[in-house]
Amino acid sequence: MDFATFLIQLLNSVQYGLVLFMLAAGLTLIFGIMGVVNLAHGSFYMLGAYLAYALTGYFGSLAWAIAVGAVLAMVFGLALEWLLFRHFHHRDHLDQVLLTFGLIYIFEDLRSILWGDAVHGVAIPEPLAASIPLTDILSYPLYRLFICGICLALALGLYLLIAKTRLGMKIRAGASNPDMAQALGVNTRRIHSIVFALGVTLAMVAGMAMAPVSSVYPGMGSSVLIMCFVVVVIGGIGSVRGAFISALLVGLVDTFGKVLLPQIAGMLVYMLMAAVLLYKPEGLFRQ
Repeated sequence: MDFATFLIQLLNSVQYGLVLFMLAAGLTLIFGIMGVVNLAHGSFYMLGAYLAYALTGYFGSLAWAIAVGAVLAMVFGLALEWLLFRHFHHRDHLDQVLLTFGLIYIFEDLRSILWGDAVHGVAIPEPLAASIPLTDILSYPLYRLFICGICLALALGLYLLIAKTRLGMKIRAGASNPDMAQALGVNTRRIHSIVFALGVTLAMVAGMAMAPVSSVYPGMGSSVLIMCFVVVVIGGIGSVRGAFISALLVGLVDTFGKVLLPQIAGMLVYMLMAAVLLYKPEGLFRQ
């Protein structure tokens, strides 16, 4: 492997890892703070991709589609928490699994009714359609770097929100000791609504950003969901920092595994998870 090829694979792994972080951060926040097992998280990613396809066709601009779609995703998350997840917060995990598993089928049927079962494409914005030359014959798409920029900006915003704001202080308090936080005047129900809506928005924005790269097709959230759970388990449940480091690590192992060890590439990520759990059953950065 020459240096240019190595650089391309490294950039691919970072981009994949950052997208996984956007998905896993929402999943780990929802489970770590609300205690809700959300198997429908991958469906939010799929809905985001289809929303990008629909809104891009309406506005004629992917940028407007992502901006409007993020607002709609936040409203959708708030409504879903108010209608369903609020009533399952204190119930058994099996009830939560059955609820979210049912939501997967509901979202799949809604997707089929609204957009059909065909594969759709979303055009890359013209200013981002170029490639950056690395050698005479190799180049790297500018849009993939744009995805990395979006993910890093959201990661920084998420860190500042949780670590540096009053709302973040309430979120941390509610996650650490919800009964004491509520006794001190923190509206934990509102915190749970905000956290759930934030997790849904992160997943749907990831789907919207990835739509031009991966295309839009039925069931695209299933494989992503499995990788999200792997990232959360490796990083530690409830840890955003753990999700970030774990996502980048999984991206590196998966991308370079497919290039260097294609025969066992499908096993490498799970072997990594097994190795981490063997020595740190709580994950790398459990919080």
